[in-house]
Amino acid sequence: MPAGTYVVESRTTGAADPRERTDFWSEHVGAYQTSMEFRYASPETFRGELTRQGTDTYQLVDWRSDRIEYVRTPRQVRRAPDPDYRFLLPLSGELVLRQDGRETRLTPGAGSLMTLGEPFRLLHDASLRGIIFSIPAREIDGPLNRKSPLATGLDLTTGLGLVVHSMLRSLADERDRLTTTEFDAVSDRVVELLCMLASGDDRPDAPSHLTEVEAVVRRHVREHAADPGLTGTSMARALGWSLRQIQLALQRVGTTPRELIREERLRLVRDRLRCGECEHMTITDLAYASGFSSASALSTAFKARFGVSPREMRHGGR
Repeated sequence: MPAGTYVVESRTTGAADPRERTDFWSEHVGAYQTSMEFRYASPETFRGELTRQGTDTYQLVDWRSDRIEYVRTPRQVRRAPDPDYRFLLPLSGELVLRQDGRETRLTPGAGSLMTLGEPFRLLHDASLRGIIFSIPAREIDGPLNRKSPLATGLDLTTGLGLVVHSMLRSLADERDRLTTTEFDAVSDRVVELLCMLASGDDRPDAPSHLTEVEAVVRRHVREHAADPGLTGTSMARALGWSLRQIQLALQRVGTTPRELIREERLRLVRDRLRCGECEHMTITDLAYASGFSSASALSTAFKARFGVSPREMRHGGR
């Protein structure tokens, strides 16, 4: 889809000829997800419906269908590489996920982070209604500065997990009342929380002080990202902690003060590029207003992070 465009669309096999319903489903699900096989339990009577919402960065699909198995084979992984992630969330029924030599049974209140970069099998029956949230690999691997572990059977009934569950449900429920910027902003926060869940930072036994330091530092960076003088040292002075404390807190989630500041500044620029009220600002203006030392420094970092230059994203969104 064009850069910066938020799309909501629904598909149902009821719109297709009964003889073509499995082809209809395979075509649309394959286009929304990745190259894989579709194994229908009852092809002659298969029914399914889905609603997709998303931008060029994130996608959320709310779906239900009759019994089916989705299989991504080693051959398909080799022929159509795809490093991105999916977060699976059943709302009713049960999902069975097999990947990396493990089988995970997901019921309402549980979720699983899976990769499209490895073979998998995903099976469910007609009782299932689920959400599948698409996340570009860079949104997880980049901020964590490492490959995220595959997180299976995450508890979404309490604490941070429940917050993630509620945010994804709200995205689906409010799909027709969201803008591009709003959808991406909420999705950014969901991914940030998923990174914490995947790395175990919601554990009751995690060092509580460092967890608090991390949360306060993230909030401070978000509020002051546009300040060109923002550094790890300036944060430590403003927050009353030592630089070492801040470094240790961020190290636990695989990042550094410098990387966190850069990430928030890049998100700030991305949001401003998509904001109609900022159209009068040149790329140089945006760079200085977002804490970068020059337009060149912004463009280099932005393209490395999002795959396009600031100018390309701005023009692509029109």
